[in-house]
Amino acid sequence: MKHIIILGDGMADWPVPSLGNQTLLQHAHTPNMDRLARLGRNGMLTTVAPGFHPGSEVANLSVLGYDLPTVYEGRGPLEAASIGVELQPGEMAMRCNLVCIEGELLKNHSAGHITTAEADILIRYLQEELGDDRVRFHTGVQYRHLLVVKGGNKQLDCTPPHDVPLKPFAPLMVKPLTGEAEETAACINDLILRSQELLANHPVNLARVAAGKDPANSIWPWSPGYRPQMVRLSETFPQIGRGAVISAVDLINGIGVYAGLRRIDVEGATGLYDTNYENKLAAALDALRTDDFVYLHIEASDEAGHEGDIDLKLRTIENLDRRIVGPLLDALTQWSEPVAVALLPDHPTPCALRTHTSDPVPFALWHPGIEPDEVQTYDELAARNGACGWLKEAEFINLFINNE
Repeated sequence: MKHIIILGDGMADWPVPSLGNQTLLQHAHTPNMDRLARLGRNGMLTTVAPGFHPGSEVANLSVLGYDLPTVYEGRGPLEAASIGVELQPGEMAMRCNLVCIEGELLKNHSAGHITTAEADILIRYLQEELGDDRVRFHTGVQYRHLLVVKGGNKQLDCTPPHDVPLKPFAPLMVKPLTGEAEETAACINDLILRSQELLANHPVNLARVAAGKDPANSIWPWSPGYRPQMVRLSETFPQIGRGAVISAVDLINGIGVYAGLRRIDVEGATGLYDTNYENKLAAALDALRTDDFVYLHIEASDEAGHEGDIDLKLRTIENLDRRIVGPLLDALTQWSEPVAVALLPDHPTPCALRTHTSDPVPFALWHPGIEPDEVQTYDELAARNGACGWLKEAEFINLFINNE
């Protein structure tokens, strides 16, 4: 049996008073997700282990069954793998956002969702001005980029920028956790302040401001680490001889690289509400014809949650239902070869909070011949009564892949 995981990043949410205290998954029109839940078996999954920050790197590694204390090295090294940067011994990688600073406030974590083309110009400029034998900047996608520091010490207290919209940025700059990390923290904070001087009047930003857009007027490095020690999924699950990852997010593609999954780039995949759902679905179906496992990641709901936009997040959930889940189920029911389907978020991104939480997330599993439970809808409350119960660590992926 083949397997596909549909990961709706950040779909889960809290009850919303304006929606009659329903969550967004409860309120959204999702007949296809409900069909999956009704035909299959459901449960709840804790994706953030105690002591870990509820970042997407933590949650997605958990979904795939990796032991976080063993493999976790921060977000930077995973994104390095995605963009083809081979980390050498002693090199520390950090996710490096382009952000918008307004006055003393960190206005947003995405520089108003700057385009990759604009960002590439700015990152190349920063490499020319700030890069040297020790420090390197690498372009990623949209606002998500990479900073590599040779000899950097990862014992740092770094604040994810999406956790602190509209907060003063200065108190949130990098802090050393040990004496040995003081020099690294000072180096990174100096890069932040120098980037602000360099980017303030760059032509790209002047053009964005003239067009009424937020400028990308600062870098914000965070989530440091070294090359992780991850085994391929095929080593844990021999039935996965070949697998693929489909995502517009470097972080997820990087996890896929270390997990031994081939990366499939999809035209029109943006990581936002305007992503090309149809192309991603077509890529997933094509991959299932040749591969044993597909990890299909959709970022849009997470970004809507970070913006605190309830209507937009509802639309992203309904798009996932109508443009991915429904057509996928319709297609697979016509196949002679059985395919197992899992649907879940990695973590909640409540619109009221505008950042991630570590609350458990609902999941639904279906494959031909599965004995359904009594759950009729796909949402955070219904899944609590599912036959799969409340899972943690590698229990979900073991249940899914082994069709237990």
